[in-house]
Order: sequence, then structure tokens, then C-alpha cells
Amino acid sequence: MAETPPGPDPAGPVPAVRPFLVTAGRVAPSANGRTMPVETQVVATAEGLDVLDRLSFEQHDIVAACRQPQSIAEIAARLRLHLNVVRILAEDLRAAGQLTVHVPDTGAIRDASVLRRVIDGLRAIPDSRGVSRDSD
Repeated sequence: MAETPPGPDPAGPVPAVRPFLVTAGRVAPSANGRTMPVETQVVATAEGLDVLDRLSFEQHDIVAACRQPQSIAEIAARLRLHLNVVRILAEDLRAAGQLTVHVPDTGAIRDASVLRRVIDGLRAIPDSRGVSRDSD
């Protein structure tokens, strides 16, 4: 059984803000169009924690959640944000030096326990009504 990371959990219904508003219409995290794999681990830098109160709402929440290493999928589920929104904002925060990004090697990606944790994280992401999928 996975341990819940420390820190505040979101409360209330899923936000009604459209993902393209949060990302200013961007659909790719970087100019090269590559997306971060969902198992990518991110952690806040000291600089990110120092400027926490000057970040936008979603960026603030991502950096605050990343005091401990988190995967992109875990962040999306925990903050109830669209997976691609988290990818785009995490790339912005990485470029600004506020997050450190660790992409696992291909051997770890094929590890069944890693895949199971990713699947569990994705299932924890609520649908548009705020309901999480608990079963297959």
C-alpha cells in the first residue's frame, strides 16, 4: 500500500477552469513538442520554494506539492489538474529553475511495480464530476 505524501490535499470540487486557460493555450510542454512521461519525478528546488508566494495558483500548488519527489501523474491526481496541464507547467517551472526533473531510465519504465503505481495514480485522477475511478 502506497503512503500518501505529506502536505495539504486539495479540498472541494474539481476546478471549472479550462486547461487551455491555465496553459495560455499551449498544448505542448516545450518547443520540441516532447511531453514528459507520466512517471517523470519532479522535486522543488530551493529557488522554487523561495518564490512560492509569487507563483500563479497552479504553479504554486505544483511547487508546494513537490517538497517531496512526485511523479507527474501523482501531481495531476493530487491537485486535480489535467495531466497535460501539469506537464506544461512543470516544464515551465523546470525552465525557470523552480523544479528539478528526473526522467527514469527505460529499464525502470518497464518495471511492473512502477507501472502499477502509475496506473494507480492515473486512476486516482477524478473525472469531470470529481469522481475517482477506484476499480478496473
